[in-house]
Amino acid sequence: MNRKWLIPGIIIGVVVLIAAIIIGGYNGLVGQRESVNKSFANLQSQYQRRADLVPNLVNTVKGAANFEQQTLTDVTEARAKATGITIDPSTATPQQLAQYQQSQGELSQALGRLLAVTENYPELKAVQGFQDLQVQLEGTENRISVARNDFNGVASTYNARIQTFPTNITASIFGFDKFTYFEADDGAENAPDVNFE
Repeated sequence: MNRKWLIPGIIIGVVVLIAAIIIGGYNGLVGQRESVNKSFANLQSQYQRRADLVPNLVNTVKGAANFEQQTLTDVTEARAKATGITIDPSTATPQQLAQYQQSQGELSQALGRLLAVTENYPELKAVQGFQDLQVQLEGTENRISVARNDFNGVASTYNARIQTFPTNITASIFGFDKFTYFEADDGAENAPDVNFE
């Protein structure tokens, strides 16, 4: 082999190797980022499912005589607030995600109060439509919890990858930023009080 081709051959080989690492890293990051976005869209779908159930639940409960109007108003207002916030997970700041999470948590709390108050209305609990809505709502809350955990899982994988060498160089060059995680709601670390008196 001619020595005059050795140095250019090595340089070309190194350039091809670096280009392959950058292209592979970039394409992998794009795929993982889309997985995180899809996971967030699945979570939003579950939140929307819950929001869609709320008007039916409120209308069913309205039929109960002397039902606490303030409780219904609280649920309706919490739903409006929760559905009024839109968020892009790829550009969301921790504060924006916390605000989004807080509005969804307020809706969960309002629905919890509504369902607790319905215990005082045996005629309402006997209505099949109410029972069906209650079961759907409980199932949706479980789906929301799973979707949040799924989002955090794929976001964690993505966040780890953009910090791992050599992909971190590609991530830095092309502006791939970390995703913010969903955190436990305030007070979730405390067990609920149960009183049978």
